[in-house]
Amino acid sequence: MASFEPAGGMWVEVLNSPACLRCWWVEPQGSESDIEMDSSINRVYIVLPEVFGVNAWVRSVADRLAAHGYPALAVPLFARTAPDLELAYETSDLAQGRRHKDATTSDQILGDVATALSWLRARYPQAAVHVVGFCFGGHAAFLAATLPGVAAAFDFYGAGVSRMRPGGGPPSLELLPQVAGRLTCLCGTADPLIPAEDQAAIEAALKACDSSTKRLRYLEIDGADHGFMCEARSSYNPQASALGWRLLLED
Repeated sequence: MASFEPAGGMWVEVLNSPACLRCWWVEPQGSESDIEMDSSINRVYIVLPEVFGVNAWVRSVADRLAAHGYPALAVPLFARTAPDLELAYETSDLAQGRRHKDATTSDQILGDVATALSWLRARYPQAAVHVVGFCFGGHAAFLAATLPGVAAAFDFYGAGVSRMRPGGGPPSLELLPQVAGRLTCLCGTADPLIPAEDQAAIEAALKACDSSTKRLRYLEIDGADHGFMCEARSSYNPQASALGWRLLLED
């Protein structure tokens, strides 16, 4: 197996009328030649952020994926209202991020992710596209799972999928029949933003659409709080995060 170094990421503009997506793009750097590297890459990732924007932690997720050999594009969710948003994990920042979240619709999210998909396809046409999102980005990843060309999606503690849809409409959970690829939903039992009844509804809906629970799966992590993947948050849980990363990188 080839070894990879953490690559130097860069900001790129991915055009999508009427929004221009300011994304963080990082590719793996290894010992192979560029041609060998491109032909050996079988997977690329789209990373969808929390309400705090494409901040240092979200960029670090993309960097870590590239260090494992997978190109990654971190895509903003608020390109229309705050294209350069980059917040810390403070109460005032959370309030600011939620204002932008409330102004964002499902159609906008799906349009932007579809644009990112096309951008990646032009660079790695043979690679499977995986989408991973955290918090509001987890909800967005759930939505993105309905797009053609998404091989797998990972919804880390995406609140509200059983209760609402960004911009209005029936709950996003009702879109499950449109998911053709794999979808993994991960929740912590101590997450106050996804209460037990919501977690039960998500698990039941996934099982109803896939009784084998292999393509559509729900994973409950005992004792984990909201934000357990993020080292920059007080709710970070090293054991839960390690499990999340193993699932994210599995074949």
